[in-house]
Amino acid sequence: MSPEVEENSPGDVRLSQMEAGIPSEVEGGAARPLVSVPGVGTGGCEGGGGQTPSLPPVQAAPAPYVERETWTRQMDFIMSCVGFAVGLGNVWRFPYLCYKNGGGVFLIPYMIFVFIGGIPVFFLEIALGQFMKQGGVSAWNIAPLFKGLGLASMVIVFFCNTYYIMILVWGLYFLVHSFTSPLPWATCGHPWNTVNCTENFRRACHNHSTLPLLSSTPSPSVPASLLSSVASSPLNLSSSAHLLYNGSCVEPEGMRSPVMEFWERKVLRLSGGLDEAGDISSHMVLCLIATWVIVYFCIWKGVKGTGKVVYFTALFPYLVLVVMLAHGVTLPGALDGIVYYLKPDWSKLGEAQVWIDAGTQIFFSYAIGLGALTALGSYNRFHNNCYQDAFVLAMINSGTSFFAGFVVFSVLGFMAAEQGVDISKVAESGPGLAFIAYPKAVTLMPMAPLWAALFFFMLLILGLDSQFVGVEGFVTGVMDMVPPKSIAGRLRREVVVAICCITCFFIDLSMVTEGGMYVFQLFDYYSASGMTLLWQAFWECVVVAWVYGADRFMDDVARMIGYRPMPYMKWCWSYVTPLVCVGVFLFHVVNYKPLTYNSVYTYPWWGEALGWGLALASMLCIPVTVLYKLLRCKGSFSERILLHTFPLAVLSVTTTASWFPLRSWKSFSTSLSSGWTVPLGRAQSQEPAPGLSNVV
Repeated sequence: MSPEVEENSPGDVRLSQMEAGIPSEVEGGAARPLVSVPGVGTGGCEGGGGQTPSLPPVQAAPAPYVERETWTRQMDFIMSCVGFAVGLGNVWRFPYLCYKNGGGVFLIPYMIFVFIGGIPVFFLEIALGQFMKQGGVSAWNIAPLFKGLGLASMVIVFFCNTYYIMILVWGLYFLVHSFTSPLPWATCGHPWNTVNCTENFRRACHNHSTLPLLSSTPSPSVPASLLSSVASSPLNLSSSAHLLYNGSCVEPEGMRSPVMEFWERKVLRLSGGLDEAGDISSHMVLCLIATWVIVYFCIWKGVKGTGKVVYFTALFPYLVLVVMLAHGVTLPGALDGIVYYLKPDWSKLGEAQVWIDAGTQIFFSYAIGLGALTALGSYNRFHNNCYQDAFVLAMINSGTSFFAGFVVFSVLGFMAAEQGVDISKVAESGPGLAFIAYPKAVTLMPMAPLWAALFFFMLLILGLDSQFVGVEGFVTGVMDMVPPKSIAGRLRREVVVAICCITCFFIDLSMVTEGGMYVFQLFDYYSASGMTLLWQAFWECVVVAWVYGADRFMDDVARMIGYRPMPYMKWCWSYVTPLVCVGVFLFHVVNYKPLTYNSVYTYPWWGEALGWGLALASMLCIPVTVLYKLLRCKGSFSERILLHTFPLAVLSVTTTASWFPLRSWKSFSTSLSSGWTVPLGRAQSQEPAPGLSNVV
């Protein structure tokens, strides 16, 4: 039934609920149709656009109702967020930052940034998706001028999906090789080893009391020629040589551990630089294919299928962490490692770098600015308490990071004790911890293959859910953005997911070459760097607080959860969080250092330019989209701004007329082009929608 429209006065539109044909009781969530302004579309202008003739009679037309898929149970959403946000960074980055930045003292700036940066933006993204029932791009129809925010998040998450999976590929390769005894990275003598490979050199020196003490007199265990060469020049030793000279160890230059050679010469087959791509590794390609196939089948059927998988992928790593901690604390030196991890150094609080590391870690570990949280939230029931969920998920995320530190440093303490070195010599972060330090520590443990297999299986599962939820966020954004009646819009979800996975796979082939590690580092250092995430978070807060309106968004949240969040949320979105983002962003820019590999290889100028291209690919989406939308239309500057800051979302389920953002409806309606189409929403709860009767 076509609703009737009363034209009371110029610019005065009144539609009763009955006239609008809005049912009072509709179960489930719905994808809200958009305000359609002919010549505007999703914020652009067509047909010469922006002419300002007199406004003709307003016509109302019903929009098609599309039922949006929702989680089978709300715990599916919680588990998906835990799986996505709690990832490898919680295990291999936070513990190292805590140790490096004053131990337990680091928790002070960290928790401050959790409450002024992490939770506000985390909640904003989830609530926005839940309210708009749209993914990371279409959700920004609340301010079409800044729809580039959604495009930027799509670019970032696409880059992340492309390079992040390589960590899973390496983990799978190590996992396959963990079922051998002895472990292939525990000994020398393999085809990939060099003459510089030395097994447990430091450990032998540390336990020199059990070996013959060397003096100037030759010993049967050490030739005289070796003694004389110690005093004259550095040596390259084979795996059987242990140096003990006058009661002390002499470590010759060029000595390399078996695990380092396994990592660089067997797994990576590392070339001399970015310009030496080399051959593609067939073994790594097989691992890459296997990993992408697993990711595909985790998400191909939508969130109802994903919601079942995440119960295992999100919870199993916690079980492994508990088992590893129980084993780790029984190892010699474990207590020293834990003390090292937590020992407070209060002087660190006065260092700017400590605060910057804390702020940057929050935006990394909370997966902010990727659009995936918005996509996950869009599948929630409209009245889900996303405010409570945000706090629970934040505490789980940070708690996991803190707990993982005990696991990591108990093992590093054992490793340092076994080798007779200070723990600072073995402490690593990032891939260095996962693929060098921990595998080396495992070789010193009883039943080494068992602990190696358990660790790398946990690593694989921990990264897997972050990977497939990231792909889910990207696919959701694409499908929400494509018109349903277009050729692309008619594609089945399974096909869209397959196209995404195959596209990323072909890009990943550049990372399984001999120069692949250099490509991986470019993506990691630039495409999803602290600068890009901080830039994204800053604009998210500004758009919601200052363009759409912080109070209006608080009201929207109240309609979903039944009460307004604490005022501190509004103050964070409006002032505190943007200032934090700007401060940390500027610090990164001022202290920028060119990318290197292992502090030895410096990237060429064109490699660095390529990296900046990856960073700017997302950062420029916002200003370019703003300029495009403003230049595409005619009219005065204020008219263009008003047009493109007018939300394209309709009356929601429980919305009152004040939600519909028509603050300047009268002045706006008399200056726009002809043919408004007033949106007709669908009720998403048993509370009747009030229509537009009180807009003017």
